[in-house]
Amino acid sequence: MLKTILFIGIGGAIGSVLRYLTSVMVSKYWANQFPLATFITNVLGCFVIGLFIGLLEKNNLANSSLKWFLVTGFCGGYTTFSTFGFENYSLFQSNNSILAFGYIALSVLLGIFAVWLGLFVSK
Repeated sequence: MLKTILFIGIGGAIGSVLRYLTSVMVSKYWANQFPLATFITNVLGCFVIGLFIGLLEKNNLANSSLKWFLVTGFCGGYTTFSTFGFENYSLFQSNNSILAFGYIALSVLLGIFAVWLGLFVSK
């Protein structure tokens, strides 16, 4: 149990730092109301989790410590659905409902597609 927690914690720390760096890089080049950094993070995170799960299953590692590190830890630390919820709340509060609905739809649809693509690429 402790070993699993350590794998998740280390993966989560790496994912969280990468999430922060993604936000820094995107905000350096994009200043707008649309939360592009979180959008990129969520879609990329969905692709990566699909890729990792596909590769782990393909190599019979679906129940390994590597899964805890990559999927639960890294991807869990990298993706930011709680931020997604807060940003949509903020968009609605500032009367940007159309932008909020567009953000929700694109994030969900492209996220699901990216999971499929990650699984497809891994095979």
